[in-house]
Amino acid sequence: MTEKFSLKDELFNPKKVTYLATLIKSVYADFKDTEFTQKIIVQFPKLALKQRIICIRQHLEIYLPKDYPSALKIIISALPCELDPTKIDQDFGDFIFAPLSDFVAKNGLQNQFINLSFNALAEITKRFSCEDAIRYFINHCPEKSFVFMQTMAHSDNYHQRRLASEGFRPKLPWCIGINFDYKKALSILDDLYFDNTRYVVRSVANHLNDIAKIDPELVIHTLTRWQMEGKQSNPKELDFLIKHTLRTLVKKGNIQALDLLGFNANPDIKITAFHIENKQINLGEYLNFSFKVSSVKEMKLMLDYKIIYSNPNARHCEKVFKIKQLSLKSNTPVLIEKKHLFKHMSTKKLYSGNHQIQLQINGRLYDKGDFTLIF
Repeated sequence: MTEKFSLKDELFNPKKVTYLATLIKSVYADFKDTEFTQKIIVQFPKLALKQRIICIRQHLEIYLPKDYPSALKIIISALPCELDPTKIDQDFGDFIFAPLSDFVAKNGLQNQFINLSFNALAEITKRFSCEDAIRYFINHCPEKSFVFMQTMAHSDNYHQRRLASEGFRPKLPWCIGINFDYKKALSILDDLYFDNTRYVVRSVANHLNDIAKIDPELVIHTLTRWQMEGKQSNPKELDFLIKHTLRTLVKKGNIQALDLLGFNANPDIKITAFHIENKQINLGEYLNFSFKVSSVKEMKLMLDYKIIYSNPNARHCEKVFKIKQLSLKSNTPVLIEKKHLFKHMSTKKLYSGNHQIQLQINGRLYDKGDFTLIF
């Protein structure tokens, strides 16, 4: 039987902890590297991923000097070479350095240490993103953090530039929330949206997508302004930025977002032969459905479908899923076939009972049908 993949074991394991301990020992002779490693890995079997980060950080607090500046000096001296500055995407770094930025966040918030801590995060983020750690400083000293992040936005190192965007995201997953004016943070994105690295541009798009859940009009206005400014010399990168930013608004059928992407909010189309193959399915099975779409003229279409879930609490619960984008030719009907797997999800609880599926094209709702999910 194939062993089940474990992300926490892949990212935090004895080999990784030993590596970190070896780095520290090389610059701090009094470091009890073997004891440090053994004390940590014995706890790993009972710890989740983020708990392992905390565990390592707590043992750093035990085995490094109690004096924060002294401990910080050791941490910075122990850092390996920076990540390859010639890459332009998906170079997140090694998770084993996450406990280092967590150490800074938990021990360096005192006012007399702020600048030391900022300098440390600026170095650590070139080995592993400090997007979570910086948020503790944003909450503690927002104005100083903003100035620091402005500096990061103009760095020659793209990992530092990405930090300026990622750290201020209003809804950054798996991280603490921040109490900061998203409109003020938007000024940093003005300096980053035309960056020459996809890694930074993707962060800007994710940041704007977060804002879109709060203030859709601001996002549409910002993207329109950026289009007019012409600072992004690569049209493909600007297209990527806009599409990636608007993904949530498009799913919601936001007319302005669809218009910005070139989709007519009132498409002159005809839907025929909408068919649900299996009106009753078991958990773990696919719902198969199909339909034909046609038009008397060429149309650019965004094909989606919406599942309206059964909910015993009588609360309205629905989610939009993608089918495809389609360049529909005139008087040429296209058959669309799709299947949707119903399985348990960590992000949503499913219930047996009557459900509904409805087509959504260019944000408008079309044919719908009922089906039953059985556990």
